[in-house]
Amino acid sequence: MKQLILWCITVCLFFSCSEKKKTGKPEIKEIPASVLTGSELAKMHCGRCHGFVKPELLPKSSWKKDVLPAMGHRLGIFKGNHQPDSLFDRGIGGMLIRKANIFPEQPMMAKSDWKKIVDFYLKNAPDTILPPKREKSIKMGLKHFKYKETAYSHRPPLTAMVRILPNKRGVVYSDGKQDKNSLTFLTPNLELDYNLVFNTTPIHYYEKSDTVYLTTAGKSIFPHDAPEGALQKIYKKEVGQNYNIANTIISNLQRPVFMAYGDLNNDGREDIVACEYGNHTGKLVWFENKGRDKYAVKLLSSKPGAIKAIIKDVNKDGLNDILVLMSQGDEGVFLYENKGNGAFKAKRLLSFLPLYGSQNIELADFNGDGHDDLIYVCGDNADQTPILKKYHGVYIYQNDGQFNFKESFFYPLNGAYKAIPADYDLDGDLDIAVISFFPDYYSYPEESFIYLENKGGVVFDDYSFPEATRGRWIVMDAGDIDEDGDIDLALGSFVYFLAQGDTTGLGKEWLSTGPSVVVLENTTH
Repeated sequence: MKQLILWCITVCLFFSCSEKKKTGKPEIKEIPASVLTGSELAKMHCGRCHGFVKPELLPKSSWKKDVLPAMGHRLGIFKGNHQPDSLFDRGIGGMLIRKANIFPEQPMMAKSDWKKIVDFYLKNAPDTILPPKREKSIKMGLKHFKYKETAYSHRPPLTAMVRILPNKRGVVYSDGKQDKNSLTFLTPNLELDYNLVFNTTPIHYYEKSDTVYLTTAGKSIFPHDAPEGALQKIYKKEVGQNYNIANTIISNLQRPVFMAYGDLNNDGREDIVACEYGNHTGKLVWFENKGRDKYAVKLLSSKPGAIKAIIKDVNKDGLNDILVLMSQGDEGVFLYENKGNGAFKAKRLLSFLPLYGSQNIELADFNGDGHDDLIYVCGDNADQTPILKKYHGVYIYQNDGQFNFKESFFYPLNGAYKAIPADYDLDGDLDIAVISFFPDYYSYPEESFIYLENKGGVVFDDYSFPEATRGRWIVMDAGDIDEDGDIDLALGSFVYFLAQGDTTGLGKEWLSTGPSVVVLENTTH
C-alpha cells in the first residue's frame, strides 16, 4: 500500500511551555543554539530513531521540497511558525496524532541549528540522481507458466488482497473502492462466482476449515490513523453455499495490513499477531485467544509500520516466536523471542534506512543446511522520495544457525513489492517469484514481474513475460489452483493513480481495460 517515510525524530532537549497569548496560540521561545556543525547535528538528531540518511542518497529537489519540510514538522518547525491544521486528519485519526505529539507545537531545537541541518543537506546533495541501469536484459518468456486472465474484473482494479483457494475452489480477491469494498470469489475457470460487499476494505484472508477470518483495514485503504480496522469471522451456511458474515471478533484496529496466526502460549488455541501499520501512529500487538471468540490484547511495540509477521519456533525451544518486518522510519527485521508466560524479548536482526521502503519477508532454506534463511523485499516508493533507487530489490540473508543473518544475494529491482520462494520447476531447489509496484516503466516495464530460476546455490536466471504490463501488481499469492502437484501464481493489480512519469500509455489501459487478477498456471505437471 502507499507508504510515507516516518521521520521519527525524538530530540532530548527541554523547553518550558509558555503562557498562551490572547490569540490562543502558544508563545514561541527560542532554544539556545549549539556549537555543532550541520553534519554533526544531522547525524545526532536524524539518527536517533532510524539510520542516518546521507545527503547524496537523494537529489537536492527531494530534500528541499519534501524530506526536509517533513523533518522540520516533526521538530516543531513550521512555515509561518505555528502548527498548521492540515497536518492532521479529520476525526479520531487526527486526534490520535495530536495526542502522540507527532508534530510538536513548540520548536524542539534552535532555528539556527535547523538552518545548519538544511544547509548541510542542500550543500552536499547532488542536483540529480540517474536511474539505475541493468547490466543485462531480462529474458522474456516463462517456460513453466501459462498466462490466464480472469473473465471478471473491477474497473478500475483496486485489488488489495488475493488468495488461491485450496481444493480446486478458484481464487478470492478484494477490491478497495471506498464505501463499496468487495470480496470476490472466482471459480477455478476464473469466472465470477459471487461477491460479498463490505463497508471497509478486506486486506487479509485466513481460511480454516469452513471458517474464514477476514481482516479489514478501515474505510480507506490508504494511510490513515483511525482505528477502523477489524477482524471478522465468516462461515458457510451449508456446504457449497456462499459465506455469511458471522460477527466481528476484534475491533478498533489501527489500519491493520497483516495478521499471523499460531499458538503462542501452548494452550492449544490459535493466537493472533496483528500488524497495525497505521500511518503516523500504530502498533504491533498479539491477541491471546481466550476461547469462544474472546481475545486479550498484548502490546509488543508502540511504533507504527509493522507490515509482516511470521510465527515460528525459530530457536527450537518448544515455544513459537515472532519474526516481524517493520517499515516506515525505523525499518528493520525484529525477533520477538518467546520467553513463556506471555512474555517476549525483542531483538533487532537487521536494520535498513527509511528510504528502503521495506515490504515483505519470507523464511526459506536456500542452501540446504537445515536453517531458515531470510528473503527481504524493499521497493515502496509512494512517499516523499519517488525516485528509482539502486538498493531496491530482493535480498537473501543467510542464517548462520543461530538466527544471525548475513547478506548472500541481491537482485536489484525497481519498486520490488513481494517475493515468494518455491520449487516452481520441481528440480529440487528454490526459485523466486517477484512482483514490482514501482518498476521503471519507461526503460524496463518487464520488471513488473520477475521469475528467478535457481541455477544452483544463490545463482539465478531472471525471466518475465509479455503480459507482465497488463496490470500494476501490488499483491501476489502462490498455491496449487488446479491440484496437479505444482505451484501456480495469482497476481492482483491496483491502479488508483497513474505511475509517475509514465509516458507509455500503460496507466490509461489499466484504468479502462486492466484485469483485477491474473493467474500464471504452472505447466510443469
